Amino acid sequence: MKRMILAALPLFLLAACAGKHTPAPSKAEASAPPSYELRLGKETFRLYCQTCHGETGAGDGFNAFNLDPRPRDISDPAFQKKKSDTDLTAVIRRGGAGAGLSSLMPPWGRTLSDAQIHEVILHIRTLKKPPP
Repeated sequence: MKRMILAALPLFLLAACAGKHTPAPSKAEASAPPSYELRLGKETFRLYCQTCHGETGAGDGFNAFNLDPRPRDISDPAFQKKKSDTDLTAVIRRGGAGAGLSSLMPPWGRTLSDAQIHEVILHIRTLKKPPP
């Protein structure tokens, strides 16, 4: 009798578990936390770029209103789609004048390492505004 109960126990547990439904994780649970590189890029952006480009990249930073032309809205989906990571790297490294743009954007190539520039670009790519 004991053997029969012990033999049936796994089948009973299997049947009991098969009926359970595990709910899908919520969107907050499903989204992974930002990578270490992305967090570094956000901090570097805050220190070197946010003053002009603003926290969201809209070109509305504290110093933006003193500049003519105003800083580019790097959160614009059309801009994000048009510019490759190589394009962004060149502008960050050589500054606006080095890339044929406004000379008001300074070159950061002697200040930021290649890794830091890559991390900033990772952060810039998260700044996309939702399309209207």
